[in-house]
Amino acid sequence: MAKHNSPSLIEVVKQVAEQQHSQASEIEKSKTVLFQLQAKFQELEKEMGSILLETKTTEREIYLQDDAIQVTKYHCENLEAQVRALYSENLKLRCDAETVQEEFEMTFARNNEYRDKIKAHKHLFWEVESKMPVMIELAKKKAVVKELKTKKEELMRDLQNPEGSVIKQVQEEITLLKSEITTLKELINKKTDLLEEEEKKHAKLRKEIEVQNKRYDAILKRLHCQLNKLHSNKRQWQWNIQQLEKKAAELRKCFGVVELKSSI
Repeated sequence: MAKHNSPSLIEVVKQVAEQQHSQASEIEKSKTVLFQLQAKFQELEKEMGSILLETKTTEREIYLQDDAIQVTKYHCENLEAQVRALYSENLKLRCDAETVQEEFEMTFARNNEYRDKIKAHKHLFWEVESKMPVMIELAKKKAVVKELKTKKEELMRDLQNPEGSVIKQVQEEITLLKSEITTLKELINKKTDLLEEEEKKHAKLRKEIEVQNKRYDAILKRLHCQLNKLHSNKRQWQWNIQQLEKKAAELRKCFGVVELKSSI
């Protein structure tokens, strides 16, 4: 029995040793796997920390974007209010410009009418002046003076005649002519005074016409300046509105991109 049992015990010991060796090998493998799992777990913890940090950063950015969206909304509302106000003001300025244009056209038409009246008045004045009794009388007196000068020349030639009666007659006629010439000079002086008075009146009227023309020219110049200023302001406001509309469109586009990112 001892001989039969000894090999069995040796085999058992060998099997136990083999099992222990196998178990030790398995334990080493398990330790290696455990170390690998621990290292992987540490890596996963690091990745988890990074993910948590990135998540917090993303949440912070989302909060900041929400604040920016609210500010952008408020800014867009303000811009839309400004655009509406500028549009209303533009309409008002357009109405004012049309009113100024109508006033300018009416003033220009009145000025043209006034100038036409002045021209007609001048033409009528020269016609009336040419038909005035004073002017007609003056023309007649000039004709008489011319005739008298002709007679005087004829008498001067007749004076060369030695007959005394002719000289006396000539002297009497000369005296008579001198008297008539004196009378005519007095009449001409009176007519000249009347003409000077008429010329003074005409000069006064011309000055008044010039003053009126200058006044209307100043009004036209002022209206032109106002109209040019309104057109300049209109162009500037239109440009401002276009810039505001472009800015509002850009803000709306940014707002849409932000909302799209938020929804994603």
